[in-house]
Amino acid sequence: MSDLLRINNSDNNDNGLLLHWPFDEGSGPVAVERLSGRADSVEHVLRNPPFAEARDPQWRTGPGGEARGSLLFDGYSTFIAHPIGTDEAIERADGLSALSVGAWIAPRSYEHGDPRHPAAIAARCDRDAGRGFLLGTSSHGSWTFQFGLSDGRWIELWAPDEARLPKGQWSHAYGVFDGEAGTAKLYLNGREAASLPVPQGSRLRPASGTELWIGRHPQGVRFARAFERQRFAGLLGGLRIYGRALAEAEIAEAYAGVRRACGGNHPPLGSGQIRLDRSALASDRHRPQYHAHPPAHWMNEPHAPVYFEGKYHLFYQHNPQGPFFHHLHWGHWISEDLVHWRDLPVALAPEDDGLAADGIWSGSASYDADGLPVLFFTAGHTQASPDQSVALARSTYAEDGDAELVRWTKHPEPLIVQQPDQGRFGDFRDPFVWREGDRWYALVGSGTAEGGGTAYAYVSTDLLNWTYKGPFYIADMERSPYLGPIWELPVLLPLGRDAGGAEKHLLLISPVGAGADVEVFYWIGTLDRESLSFVPDDEEPQLIDVGDFHFTGPSGMVDPKTGRLIVFTIAQGDRTPEMEYASGWAHNAGLPLQVWLREDGRLGLGPIEELESLRGEKLADLRDVGADEANRLLSGIEGDMLEIKVELRADGADRWGLAVRRSPGGEEETTLFYDSAESRLGVDRSKTTLDPREQGGGVQSGRLDLGGDTLKLHVYLDRSMIEAYANGLKSVTTRAYPSRTDALGVQVWGNGGVQVTSLEIWEMRSIWEVG
Repeated sequence: MSDLLRINNSDNNDNGLLLHWPFDEGSGPVAVERLSGRADSVEHVLRNPPFAEARDPQWRTGPGGEARGSLLFDGYSTFIAHPIGTDEAIERADGLSALSVGAWIAPRSYEHGDPRHPAAIAARCDRDAGRGFLLGTSSHGSWTFQFGLSDGRWIELWAPDEARLPKGQWSHAYGVFDGEAGTAKLYLNGREAASLPVPQGSRLRPASGTELWIGRHPQGVRFARAFERQRFAGLLGGLRIYGRALAEAEIAEAYAGVRRACGGNHPPLGSGQIRLDRSALASDRHRPQYHAHPPAHWMNEPHAPVYFEGKYHLFYQHNPQGPFFHHLHWGHWISEDLVHWRDLPVALAPEDDGLAADGIWSGSASYDADGLPVLFFTAGHTQASPDQSVALARSTYAEDGDAELVRWTKHPEPLIVQQPDQGRFGDFRDPFVWREGDRWYALVGSGTAEGGGTAYAYVSTDLLNWTYKGPFYIADMERSPYLGPIWELPVLLPLGRDAGGAEKHLLLISPVGAGADVEVFYWIGTLDRESLSFVPDDEEPQLIDVGDFHFTGPSGMVDPKTGRLIVFTIAQGDRTPEMEYASGWAHNAGLPLQVWLREDGRLGLGPIEELESLRGEKLADLRDVGADEANRLLSGIEGDMLEIKVELRADGADRWGLAVRRSPGGEEETTLFYDSAESRLGVDRSKTTLDPREQGGGVQSGRLDLGGDTLKLHVYLDRSMIEAYANGLKSVTTRAYPSRTDALGVQVWGNGGVQVTSLEIWEMRSIWEVG
């Protein structure tokens, strides 16, 4: 009998069970360890959020049988720290001669990082000192049982590739150490999956004085300043720790008991049980409600818009592990109107497939020869050289009729691999692909060997074999150094013909790298299809948006339904990593933007008309009044989800506009303005927030020549989002995170006389159905 069986075994039926968490509470902030009756606090970010209602951890049903319940871990903040008292068996033993640790595990996503520090299921260890034990998971479903021996060695037993833990499915996983027999084993779903010899008579070297951690590694690696890696994401049920080596027959029977409760089948798991739950963040007073965003966690740019079977699809860069930039997937929304979006499962995820093991980065969508959607993405693979290439995924629609495009199959090899003599080697990403007739064209963001950014051009007749055509366009870096050494997210859209009959195209890029101004720049110009190159009408690029780093990450499409040109962007947040950690989300999409070629040759832009479907009650409708009278009428109108259309005429003022998100005394406000003396559109954020934890402030502006016209602003307020479109020529996008809950007012503003030609305000509704 092991030392632990001699100690305090009266409550465990003499079977050596030391600790047991059924996770069947179903509600509340604690998980009870059943043998001791100790209620352990379940730590998670929404226990005490700064701007949302406090929420309990998310409890779910378990796989069945004795495993009736489970706890959902969010991947970055959920964990349990169980103090081990000096009177407990696991602490009083000099060292265990046997140990079994197991649970029902359903990963939602995989921690991707250092295999020396797996995402812990259960851990009480100091790996560097060779003490304690750990059961955990790592990249691509790999899992491991690790422990320190009394002779100082640290032992790692890893499951083979064929016994990985699949995402979104229940797995019954056990690690067993038997010092007397001299073995360590892994069991998956009742069967032995791996074994490793250890010296006979071995004992564990205990990690005395430390807590037992569930869902969090005791020595997690700090990341992105506020975050910690090695956190488990997914469901955990029926966690048990024994002070003896369970026999294979016992583990098999435990698994079989759950199967019997499920009619003889492996326990099923519905996607609704494990997916990210957007209702948890619905009460956050800074989180937009009619802008598209993931249910929770991190997003980068939306991209790859495509129309199929009467519905629009939009994908986005997403980290399902937490609200930080890492290990990117393609999230997926679907819509009938480009406004009301519905969440679909992750479309593309990194896999250990030799293609994109380390990230599915940005790309675009097109159609194959049969008119079926195809996705082009940047395959991130750090073990390859270069570590970025262009890859393809096909819908399974032709095989299974998947009209919602939930399932995709990756082509096994990269389509386009950058060659060493093609510009800035290793920076090669964000393919934009379009089809014309029986040809497909591609632009890939990169940089030149001389140091300036560019997009490289390719052509194909079959989607699989691509011919390199050279740089699509190289800007004059001496003239425009702010265009940086690398261009990301190139987009080319057909604008039609100008007043003189010439065919025009719109080229969008986002510069990055040293000295780059990370905004969306554009040129209007001519496409040379023979050489596959671009000639701009004017070498000086223009900005669509004059905010600062809140309108980035462009993608675009020709809407097959209406013929419109639609541009999508990411609306960057403006927060510290600490605030993103505390909030549980980071960033959202901008509103879909329609662009066109005006008769005067300039680019026209504005919100899509479908946004009118979100209008609720009309709160104001003013005509031909002065600013003082307008503000008197506006004094009772407030909101943080509003649409505002206003036309203002200066009557003595040379700087005028609209203050929004304004507290009654003006302690907090964000002011949209036009400066006629300098012909600039801008936003003053010097009083946006009094919260010292938030960042951002100052004045952001850019040139806009109204040519003597009145100022026409079309403004969308959506909690922290502020977007304003001016005279169909420019936009200004910014963020505001007021500290005061009464910072909801609207006021006409000017440094002199201002006349309100018209002003309309509507309440706006959420696009999400949350329960």
